[in-house]
Amino acid sequence: MKKRICGLLLGILCTAAFTGCGLEEKTESENTGPQKVELVVWGAEEDTELMNQIIEGFQTNYQGEADFHISFEVQGESQCKDVLLGGLEDGADVFTFADDQLSALAAAGAVEPIGNADEVGGKNLSSTVEAATINNQLYAYPLTADNGYFLYYNKQYITEEEVKTLDGILEAAVANGKLFTMDWSSAWYVYSFFGNTGLQVGLNDDGITNYCTWNQADGEIRGVDVAQAMLRIAENPGFTSCTDEEFLSGVKDGSVIAGVSGVWNSVAVREAWGKNAGAAKLPTYSCNGRQIQMASFSGCKLIGVNAYSEHPEWAARLAEWITDEENQRLRFEMRGQGPSNIAVADSEEIKQSAAIAALLEQSEYSQLQRVGGKFWDPVSKFAGNMAAGNPSGQNLQEQLDEMAEGISAR
Repeated sequence: MKKRICGLLLGILCTAAFTGCGLEEKTESENTGPQKVELVVWGAEEDTELMNQIIEGFQTNYQGEADFHISFEVQGESQCKDVLLGGLEDGADVFTFADDQLSALAAAGAVEPIGNADEVGGKNLSSTVEAATINNQLYAYPLTADNGYFLYYNKQYITEEEVKTLDGILEAAVANGKLFTMDWSSAWYVYSFFGNTGLQVGLNDDGITNYCTWNQADGEIRGVDVAQAMLRIAENPGFTSCTDEEFLSGVKDGSVIAGVSGVWNSVAVREAWGKNAGAAKLPTYSCNGRQIQMASFSGCKLIGVNAYSEHPEWAARLAEWITDEENQRLRFEMRGQGPSNIAVADSEEIKQSAAIAALLEQSEYSQLQRVGGKFWDPVSKFAGNMAAGNPSGQNLQEQLDEMAEGISAR
């Protein structure tokens, strides 16, 4: 009996062993196909058509190497950091964001240094590589070099000589019963008046708080000198402070003949002014008896790869594909955005774009936007009071001190 039982058990074990081998062989056979790769890409709503075309090209190029399931989702670039850090594991694998968000993303471990940094860096403008770099390590792929502002002007009313100075622009505006506009409610634009004066603002080593000397009471150019210059501009009948949307409305209805804005309005300005549409670097302005070149904040858009992506190698390949020469050229053709790629930036198409050419000219007087969150509101409050003509009559130095204190608050 024991022998029969032992024989029966042996038979069962052998059968199970052979059955197991068969299942293993079947499983291996089923897994010989391409790996399934699911990726999510975030970008601006305006980029939907462009990005879907780029993604389609990527899938065609790597056809057969993986079973791709790549989708594009709309996510505003300015809010990308906050949304992504709200849930890294649920966030996009590849995402578009403004360069001033990079430090926070890197500190949170959302992005990691790029493996082929030298290759990527060598293909892009140095300013965009700098914007994508922290402590000498490249953390993102440069995408554009056009996040800045310059001057649009109507050549029917303003000459190439007049456009060099704000005094000349305002004289032309008054003579023709028209307006020059700039948004003084935005600290981003107001930086223009302080940036090339020797007065300083920027991030402290903690990467969060700011330092600010815009209230400096001595030196060749003092804070009060800038404030007085802004008041004189505000009092000129040829000037008005208005939003970017109001600037564009004025361009269309003919009331505005010059204004400070960016490449995002280039098509609309060209449609409104036609052959008279002009673009140039920002002018100089009168301050303490001299002409000061107006400065600007600059920046760029970057493509990041989520450090928590389940397919980091394919995500990196896609990021590099989105930012390569061919697709940056396509981005310029479809969206009019200035390229970070050196070869595209040096092309005839770019040189023929007045807006991009003006932005590149202004870049000599620009500074990467590196300020903490406490910068914006105090500057907007101060500049808003200047735009209104300082109706309260409060001492200018007091206002500058309050602004600097607010900017530097811990």
